[in-house]
Amino acid sequence: MRAYVGVGSNLGDRWAYLELAARELRAAPAVALLRASLVHDTRALGPHQPRYLNAVLELETELPAEELLAVLQGIERLAQRRRDVRWGPRTLDLDLLLYGDEVVHTESLALPHPGLMSRRFVLAPLAELCPERIVPGTGRTVAELLRAVPDHDMVRAGLYPGA
Repeated sequence: MRAYVGVGSNLGDRWAYLELAARELRAAPAVALLRASLVHDTRALGPHQPRYLNAVLELETELPAEELLAVLQGIERLAQRRRDVRWGPRTLDLDLLLYGDEVVHTESLALPHPGLMSRRFVLAPLAELCPERIVPGTGRTVAELLRAVPDHDMVRAGLYPGA
């Protein structure tokens, strides 16, 4: 199954946390890291906090969506992610954005990711990887969604480390 994961970090060595995510995903059973977008430096949403590095990773996986989510959360724990404040700063944030064409709404998982359609810092790197992909449940491509969201304070920061 083709899956797309949003990656973000705004605490500590942000580049090292992005590299950790790529390394751990490569080591995860039944997961292959195919490609990475460029990394973007972006203003944070929510309370005042440091800027984020954001990117998107394209995966191929045999894991069901819930199991892939558990792998992502395990990598966040490895990076000592804390969930003290909603939209607060974090060492590593891994969001399952798309999982094939699945639309899921459970207590633990929503697909496509609920913030996907309104966040330029997610749509711009996703559009680098799959601009013509239809986002399930919307009937619109990633590129179309990107054109519809307002500009966000973001600049390209470089290539994804270790990808």
